[in-house]
Amino acid sequence: MFFERTADPGPAEQLAKDHARVRREFWAKIKKVAAKLPFAEDLLAAYYCAFDRQTPRHVQAALVGALAYFILPFDFIPDVLPVLGFTDDAAVLATAIRLVSSHILPDHRAAAKDALARLRGEGAAKDAGT
Repeated sequence: MFFERTADPGPAEQLAKDHARVRREFWAKIKKVAAKLPFAEDLLAAYYCAFDRQTPRHVQAALVGALAYFILPFDFIPDVLPVLGFTDDAAVLATAIRLVSSHILPDHRAAAKDALARLRGEGAAKDAGT
């Protein structure tokens, strides 16, 4: 058929199929950029939802695809550009979250908030103050 896929899958599709690599590379990148990203908490909530065994497969696929795009070393807009660098990542993530928002549970959001506090060093400061 004329609409059958004949080309090899793109890098994002290949990476999305390798869940272990997405997990490993996601954490390496988020540690570097967590303080700079205004959407870091949403990104982490999407991560926790994507790897939750209770999340339906189609939701996991959408979120892992968005996470794979975030960790790819090349983008439409390079991440090294101040302010603009992560706009394409934010757009992809926002689209994925909008499609599956009902599956991102309060537990995912709480885990994201805790992880973000640890990444930004707020958890250590809060623990030291108590």
